[in-house]
Amino acid sequence: MSVSYRWVIVAVGALMSCVAIGAMFSLAIFQEPIATATGWSHVGIASAMTLNFIVMGVGGFLWGAASDRFGPRLVVLVGSVLLGLALVLASRAGTLIEFQLTYGILVGLAASAFFAPMIAATTAWFDVNRGLAVSLVSAGMGVAPMTISPFARWLISAYEWRPAMLIIGIATWVLLVPAALLVRRPPAESVDAGTGFAAEGAPPQLLKVFRSPQFIVLGLTFFACCAAHSGPIFHMVNYATICGVAPMAAVSIYSVEGLAGLGGRLLYGSLADRLGVKPVLVTGLLVQAGALATYLFVSELTEFYALAIVFGSAYGGVMPLYAVLAREYFGQRIIGTVLGAATMLSSLGMAFGPLIGGWIFDTFANYSWLFIGSAIVGLGAAAIALAFPPLARRQQEAVLGVSS
Repeated sequence: MSVSYRWVIVAVGALMSCVAIGAMFSLAIFQEPIATATGWSHVGIASAMTLNFIVMGVGGFLWGAASDRFGPRLVVLVGSVLLGLALVLASRAGTLIEFQLTYGILVGLAASAFFAPMIAATTAWFDVNRGLAVSLVSAGMGVAPMTISPFARWLISAYEWRPAMLIIGIATWVLLVPAALLVRRPPAESVDAGTGFAAEGAPPQLLKVFRSPQFIVLGLTFFACCAAHSGPIFHMVNYATICGVAPMAAVSIYSVEGLAGLGGRLLYGSLADRLGVKPVLVTGLLVQAGALATYLFVSELTEFYALAIVFGSAYGGVMPLYAVLAREYFGQRIIGTVLGAATMLSSLGMAFGPLIGGWIFDTFANYSWLFIGSAIVGLGAAAIALAFPPLARRQQEAVLGVSS
């Protein structure tokens, strides 16, 4: 295979992240129609998303480790079949507990099968412009609100929520199973160099890796970042509706965030290749925190659009940078396991937002405390990111520069 096949890997990864994340986050679009049709509480429906993130975190670690051992193709193929099945079963749920178990557990387990394996595959194919390549794969997440969410809203309007979710499940099979068959390892695996954990010899002990300052800061920053933005993202459509925005227009805000996230991924990824990952990450986290606080002062559709551009580009732009850091700190051989473990922590952070946001709305009939708390947590994420140790390669380059 020619090295040009690496762009096929990028395209496949972007498609998978779009469909998987779009299908999972479409619950934000289904939330109100499900509550209206079934009488289930908002917090009960949102708790399915909380379960989703918790299971996604554990699954991400397991799928990442499986990808390191068996290769990404088998993992994403199994995930593709399971995701479609989960959505089909969730569409037939007769009680809230059935919906929470099928959507929360099965969708979360299936959706976690794509991120770490495809990011690991992408980093193996790219030696230069790695930040941009990872950002392009992650850009599928930004495309999801512009594609899956409006599609879900249209299906709900035309067929009600159960047939809509069933159709999305079938479409998942049609799109992802053939795409999974295109996943390949690179012709020659890249050699780990410049990392303190996987440069030479036997694979490093995972306990040593997970206790390292690099992983601790990576995991805590990822956790706090996702804990900050998960609630506002999930409840944004409902919040805009409360402010008087029409339902379809409220969904379009979600789409604008996704479009901005797509641009943010490309911008932040390119800047990280030029300026370094750490300063770009810290800047993005600060922008995210400021945008979250600003949501307290918006109420008009145009204001939502303007802020969605800033917020979407920030949270979308920083997400791929964690994968780049994981690759640079720990090397290619264990990136699936390391990134899966970091994703597990981030998913736990994501799990808090929907549930706490639903509780805040049910208790206070508004989302003010959600945005205040999220902004504070976002500032905490930026503070933690300042503690990232220097990259080993940069340390070596600095030493060589001095000695010469």
